[in-house]
Amino acid sequence: MSDVQDQHCEVGFLDLSPHGAQERAIEIRRVDLEAPWRWLSAGWRDLLRMPRISLGYGAVFSGVSLGLWVALWGLGWQALMLPLAGGFMLIGPVLAAGLYEGSRRLEAGQTVEPGDVNFAGFAAQGQLWLLGLTLMLIYMFWLQIALLLFMLAFGERPFPPLAEFVPFLLFSLPGVTLLVAGTAIGAALAALVFAICVVSAPMLMARPVGISTAIRASVRAALANPEAMALWAALIAGFTAFGLATLGVGLVVIFPLIGHATWHAYRDVVGWH
Repeated sequence: MSDVQDQHCEVGFLDLSPHGAQERAIEIRRVDLEAPWRWLSAGWRDLLRMPRISLGYGAVFSGVSLGLWVALWGLGWQALMLPLAGGFMLIGPVLAAGLYEGSRRLEAGQTVEPGDVNFAGFAAQGQLWLLGLTLMLIYMFWLQIALLLFMLAFGERPFPPLAEFVPFLLFSLPGVTLLVAGTAIGAALAALVFAICVVSAPMLMARPVGISTAIRASVRAALANPEAMALWAALIAGFTAFGLATLGVGLVVIFPLIGHATWHAYRDVVGWH
């Protein structure tokens, strides 16, 4: 690890909760701007070491997204594809629990079998299920906001077909307002989810810590490494956008790649006394 990486700042909180001892044991390292690329490289190596399981995860995630898109298309609700795509980025950190477990086992020199990772989230030592519930509530809130924005833009009219929706979105004042407002709110929610999940999801997967401890550590990690975390967030958003733009096909590789890389981000940024 580089000299820059070896510098660290402790997560220091007053011991006002039962998790105070856990929080005192956590330290947050500062990493350099190149760190996200190392995380991706390490994630790619993990994917190649367990390709059947990793690509299986990606195929399931891709299949679900494609199925939802086909359903929206069949119902004539193509306009909801964008907010639905944004929602996938909100709940993805918890859905990748098995990938974190796979990377953890590889790191420990253990074998990785499908049974070891398929239900890893259910066997997590920490309160991963509470984090999943939190992300699901944020996702539902996002969908409600998206529907409200559509109602303000279209009134009581049904959703227009895609051929009419795109020109409306780009070349009319209500459409541009909808686009700007939806992008701003979606970006704010995505930033919130990123801050609370960037290391908390793999931490809850690997350690018997409480959700409040993990979230506070995750926020501290994001604040301690603004440049590296901004790049990491941009890479996740860019890769995910590409995967969704291919109707989910690209997610077969992208989802496990990001999942494995997230484990290495956690291991690089978080240390334990």
